[in-house]
Amino acid sequence: MGETKRTSIGGQALIEGIMMKGPYKLATAVRRPDGEIELKSQKISSVFKGKLSKIPLVRGSIMLIDAMVTGIKELMYSAEFYEDEYEEDKLDKFLKKVFKDKAEKAIIYTSIVLALVFSIGIFIIGPSLLTNFLVNKINNSIVLNLIEGILRVALFILYVVLISKMDDVYRVFQYHGAEHKTIYCYENGEELIVENARKYSTLHPRCGTSFIVNVLIISIIVFSFFGWPGPLKRILIRLIALPVIAGISYEINRFIGRSDSKIARIFAYPGFLIQKITTKEPDDSMLEVAIVALSDVIPENRNDDVW
Repeated sequence: MGETKRTSIGGQALIEGIMMKGPYKLATAVRRPDGEIELKSQKISSVFKGKLSKIPLVRGSIMLIDAMVTGIKELMYSAEFYEDEYEEDKLDKFLKKVFKDKAEKAIIYTSIVLALVFSIGIFIIGPSLLTNFLVNKINNSIVLNLIEGILRVALFILYVVLISKMDDVYRVFQYHGAEHKTIYCYENGEELIVENARKYSTLHPRCGTSFIVNVLIISIIVFSFFGWPGPLKRILIRLIALPVIAGISYEINRFIGRSDSKIARIFAYPGFLIQKITTKEPDDSMLEVAIVALSDVIPENRNDDVW
């Protein structure tokens, strides 16, 4: 086994495929219905490498939106191979009819808006409104914020557990595990082959799941500084504070991914617990897909693979 080395390469599980993003390239590998692996490779455009993406705390929100745009775009690409198995929903049909040749962008940004509205409504505003019923019984803002935070985490765990029971989502979670195993194999300096990748863990500190868990936990601390004002003011505060929380969470995720210290392992632990749900053991065919995608984005000069 070679020397362990950190990488900035990350990815996302798709429908029967995996997207990997390196310092200079973005690669999406999909297992087609005929069993062959289709690879789409592209250079990373300037939107991924702008000045804002290098400013601590600010870059968290920028990178989050950036990742959502890229993720949805590549998810749509992977779904194209299985159009016969998935019925197009009414919203997509409507957007295609209205926007015609610009329908893809319309679908991507509509999906992002809907995802943000859903996430904020269920996991941010929902727990806050539910906790408000306890105001007459609990006269302590810290305790109320703590209860709100526990509700938020519980709802997220319940959501993840429920969707993991779906066959299609379970396979995506298997590809998620393949993504992590393959990155670990590369980080440990081993040849990128199935036999080497298979032995590694499906839990990785730089995972997007860990980022979300960090957001949920950090929000408890940040929101506590604002006490427990009325519902409208409280919701407004939470919405305004979200970019700050995302920025802090992103920096913590970077620290966890780059450090082997004890404190980094402590910070990583909550994310690993949830990753046990969002990642599953992949089969060898899934590891093959991950290896194809990862191999395409590895820079020729290892020094270029830095944060």
